[in-house]
Amino acid sequence: MKKLKLYSTFFFVLLLSACGSSDFSSELKPNDVIKAFKDAGLEAESPKKMTKDDFGIAPMKSEDGLRFLIPSLGDDNGGRIISYKNSEDLEEMKKYYDDLGKDSAMFFSWTTKHENILVQINGDLEESKFKKYEEALKTLK
Repeated sequence: MKKLKLYSTFFFVLLLSACGSSDFSSELKPNDVIKAFKDAGLEAESPKKMTKDDFGIAPMKSEDGLRFLIPSLGDDNGGRIISYKNSEDLEEMKKYYDDLGKDSAMFFSWTTKHENILVQINGDLEESKFKKYEEALKTLK
């Protein structure tokens, strides 16, 4: 009977992972992040669902993302908030954006992560202001 219970538990865990269960302690949504930014008095204007065009040449590892504007950076400048179902995809994409900025200063952007969320913000934003976005993100649970 113990073997049967052990096998049942094993197959349940296998089933959960096959169904795309998350390996994060909480499932934050991009709209949660927009609210946290706004609550902190930060610019996060005109959020819109990201399309494949918003991902550009980056691999499309998520279908749940928002693009937002930071008007003080100028027209059509801001950032992206992307949620991921697993940490491997999140880590891969953070590294992708970080490496892109190392390869060419023209592609530099700020990135930060918290739980299942990756935030990428235009590299023209001052570092001190970026830190405020990072702090607001980290308040979410």
